[in-house]
Amino acid sequence: MKKIGFLSFGHWSNHPAYNARTASDTLLQSIDLAVAAEEMGVDGAYFRVHHFAAQLGSPFPLLAAIGAKTSKIEIGTGVIDMRYENPLYMVEDAGAADLISEGRLQLGISRGSPEQVIDGWRYFGYEPAAGETDADMGRRKALEFLDKLKGVGFAEPNPYPMFPNPPGLLRLEPYSEGLRERIWWGAASNATAVWAAENGMHLQSSTLKMDESGKPFHVQQAEQIRLYKDAWKKAGHRREPRVSVSRSIFALVNDQDRQFFGREGKQVDQIGMIEPNKRAIFGRNYAAEPDQLIKELAKDEAVQEADTILLTIPNTLGVAYNVHVLSSILEHVAPGLGWR
Repeated sequence: MKKIGFLSFGHWSNHPAYNARTASDTLLQSIDLAVAAEEMGVDGAYFRVHHFAAQLGSPFPLLAAIGAKTSKIEIGTGVIDMRYENPLYMVEDAGAADLISEGRLQLGISRGSPEQVIDGWRYFGYEPAAGETDADMGRRKALEFLDKLKGVGFAEPNPYPMFPNPPGLLRLEPYSEGLRERIWWGAASNATAVWAAENGMHLQSSTLKMDESGKPFHVQQAEQIRLYKDAWKKAGHRREPRVSVSRSIFALVNDQDRQFFGREGKQVDQIGMIEPNKRAIFGRNYAAEPDQLIKELAKDEAVQEADTILLTIPNTLGVAYNVHVLSSILEHVAPGLGWR
C-alpha cells in the first residue's frame, strides 16, 4: 500500500490552450481539484512554490483554503525555498494553516533550486552570513524553523504588555502540536538526504537528482532513499520516517490522453547542468496503456522504496482533465502495483 498524492506546479498563462490563464484561475482550480481528489480517494494535494514566476509563490493562503474545504486529504508543498523565508513568520503561517486543516499539513521545504531571477532572495531582504553560501543560509533557516515549531518559549516578555502574558518566555502563536513531525526536506543529493534524516525530517525526492554515480535515475534515487533510511535509524528517532518520490505518470486510456501524452512514454533519463559545475540527472516520464505502465513502474526501484507517490499533473489543462488523470491511475494502475 502506498499513499498517492498529486503535485501541481501551479502554472498559468494567457494561452488559448490553457484552462488556467490567470493567477485567480490557478488558485481557485487548485482548491477545486483538491476537493475532487479527496472525494475520489487521493491521499495528498501538494503544490510547488516558485517566486518571480507565473506560478504559486505564497502557499499558506492556498493551503488554509484547501484545509477549510476538505477533511481528510493531506495538504503540502514540494517545496518551499527557505532562502526566501522568515522562519518565525513562517512558523505562524504554518501553525495557522495546520490548525485550520486540523493537523493535515505536510510541509516540504528545501535550501532552494535555480530560480527565475539572480539571487532572488536578496529582493526579499535576505543575505547569507559571513562565510555562508545561499544554500547554507537556506539550511540554517530550515533548522531555525524546525526549532521554533517545537513551541518552546524563547522571547523575553514585556513587563508592561498590552495583554496579560503567561509566565516564562513566550513562544510563537498559534502553536500547532505535531507539525514539527510533519516537515519534509526536498533533497537533491545523497548528503542532504542523510542530513534530513539526522534532523528528523521526512524525505521528498523529485524527478531531479544530482548525478553522483552515472547510474540510471531510479537506481540513484533508490540508493539515496536507502542512505536516508539508514541515517534515520542511526539517529535513533522513535517515529517512522516517510519518503515520497515524484513521477509524471499518464495512463493512456482514451484518444485525448494519447494526443496529449502519447509521445511521453518514449522519453529516457536526461543529463543536464542545473547550476555551474553541478551535473544533474532528470528522471523519465511514464506514459503508456495501463498494463504497460504497471510493468514499467514495477521496475522502478525508487518507487518501490518510497511510501508516497506524488503524481505531477498538467494543471493548465483544468480540473476536469486532471480528475481524469488521477482517477485513471487509481482505477487502472494502482491496484496492479499493490498501491491500492
